[in-house]
Amino acid sequence: MTSIDQSVLRTPYQRSVADYWNHEKNPVNLRLGDIDHLYHHHYGIGDYDPAVLETPAPRRDEAIIAEMHRLETAQAQVLLDHLGDIAPTDRLLDAGCGRGGSSIMANQRFGCRVDGVSISQQQVDFANAEAARRGVDGEVRYHLCNMLDTGFDTGAFRGIWNNESTMYVDLFDLFAEHARQLAPGGRYVTITGCYNDVTGGRSRAVSQIDQHYICNIHARGQYFKALAANGFVPISVVDLTAATIPYWELRARSSVTTGIEEAFLTAYREGSFHYLLIAADRV
Repeated sequence: MTSIDQSVLRTPYQRSVADYWNHEKNPVNLRLGDIDHLYHHHYGIGDYDPAVLETPAPRRDEAIIAEMHRLETAQAQVLLDHLGDIAPTDRLLDAGCGRGGSSIMANQRFGCRVDGVSISQQQVDFANAEAARRGVDGEVRYHLCNMLDTGFDTGAFRGIWNNESTMYVDLFDLFAEHARQLAPGGRYVTITGCYNDVTGGRSRAVSQIDQHYICNIHARGQYFKALAANGFVPISVVDLTAATIPYWELRARSSVTTGIEEAFLTAYREGSFHYLLIAADRV
């Protein structure tokens, strides 16, 4: 392992997560992104167009793939909506950026500099190549970084988000680093899956999701405890659970299923798992 790897990947668990994403070439991420070169590593929200299921067989799967991608892009738009007023002179951080789709969308919307961080060298290289292909590599840059200790300057960012990446880290450590990096009054937004601590502990379906993605899904209440402990005040909390179920129903009927679809649908429908958006201001 190189010295730079040692500075980024500090635990056996982090190394296992990086190894997973360095070798991941799942069609559910790549085929959808190939449509318009916005590569997402998150799920979708909103009702799907039932007409895609009536598409003649030779083109039906292609139509389903395109509709899934539309729903995933809609999810990212909702997240960006909650960042508030961002000026072209501001700077944003995409923490756990994956292959960088949300960072590109933020730059397109706000015209500002966006930095993305990932512990996967494969993701960073892929995302930087896409930024260069679009001609925005001077404004959108991806870095091999541990989001718990990025090395960015204190107060450098007006907004920071995690899009389905908080389940790989300790929330108190993560929000401490975000609080350091955000300028006073800056906005933090996350969309995440969290288990329902009212029902007590992880359900079987939630545990299956953990195992599939090598992650550690947090309790809903843990987010608010960790945010408060680090000087964040929630301004908006949106339950997106009902809005994401159609996406999973459609994905289960696609050619890019991964075998985890039923666990997600079971967890959402039984109420043991929530899909939540939280926007909070740093005070």
